[in-house]
Amino acid sequence: MPKVAVPAAQPRAGAHGPAAGRGAAPAPRRPYDRWKRLLDVLGALVVLTVGAPLLALVALVVLVTHGRPVLFRHTRPGLHGELFQVVKFRTMRHPDPERGLVTDAQRLTRVGRWLRASSLDELPEFWNVLRGEMSVVGPRPHLVRYLALYNAEQARRHEVRPGITGLAQVRGRNSLSWEAKFGYDIDYVDRRSFLLDLKILLTTVRVVLSREGISAPGAATWHEFTGNDRPPASAPAGDGPNASSRTGDRPNGSSPGGDQPNGSSPVDDRDAAYRR
Repeated sequence: MPKVAVPAAQPRAGAHGPAAGRGAAPAPRRPYDRWKRLLDVLGALVVLTVGAPLLALVALVVLVTHGRPVLFRHTRPGLHGELFQVVKFRTMRHPDPERGLVTDAQRLTRVGRWLRASSLDELPEFWNVLRGEMSVVGPRPHLVRYLALYNAEQARRHEVRPGITGLAQVRGRNSLSWEAKFGYDIDYVDRRSFLLDLKILLTTVRVVLSREGISAPGAATWHEFTGNDRPPASAPAGDGPNASSRTGDRPNGSSPGGDQPNGSSPVDDRDAAYRR
């Protein structure tokens, strides 16, 4: 899929030498990055193989309660802004104004709420990990249209692959402000290591079991990111978050009101695991 341009990183405070004034200060690659990819592949293979019966069971539950399609796909920006289709289990009914199914709160089913609380809706994302589009740990992939709203520092979150869980997700998930989420994302980019990933994974288990920060205060899912100079608003219909990071469970990521299919507009991604 194509790449989307992200704002160039600005020199960090105190930068000296050639980097100062050039506006290009991406986090340097580390020896761990190569090992991280290997661990991602091994981890995804284990989850998709050992967890196949659980995946099949959840798929059956979604099929019975929500109908087809079982999987929800939505376009997200990944490493260096390259677009990919994130895959999750559906947690919402299709929009239907005649039946009063418009907002996230109206469309989110009881089964969907349970899937989100348990993070089982995130399991198909291990396929994205296996394909190299995501990592097990990293900043949650947000909506494509947010790219134009990031400042240069926030855009640095795309210097690494997006993750199923991440630092922001174990520090509050959707209960965090956008500023705090982005701060944790950049902190992860700068400090990523095997020990940090291990700590995040272990903490993720506790956060998922305690069901902390599943949704933003006063919202069924999350609050819309409107940029750095405007206050956040509640996510519009079908814009529930992935958290981190969780889009509206519509086929091919389409949304109501004539928006284009194939993930061109936001839907249900409430930043679940990352959200953790």
